[in-house]
Amino acid sequence: MNPNSRFCIDVYEAVKSVPEGTVATYAQIALMSGHRGAARAVGNALHVNPTPGVVPCHRVVNASGALAPDFAFGGVDAQKKLLEAEGVQVKDGKVDLAVYQWRG
Repeated sequence: MNPNSRFCIDVYEAVKSVPEGTVATYAQIALMSGHRGAARAVGNALHVNPTPGVVPCHRVVNASGALAPDFAFGGVDAQKKLLEAEGVQVKDGKVDLAVYQWRG
């Protein structure tokens, strides 16, 4: 997937709007970016994120709150550490969406 494609740029802009201390799901990012139904493609776009320090892809989890087993920037442990540094509690590889999901 080309990180400079219109799809990826739309996804990255949506992810940048997710505030620190919250998470969004892949489906939520797909909807926010104007690509409803493209949750799997959102994951692919985040996997090739050229600027993880700018596009906080660690804030994106699956529909059940589970972290990405293949988090592109250091694995699931790295994603967990980044989220916990923002105050998001991770238990058994999951985030409680009732508590941490961004509803903006």
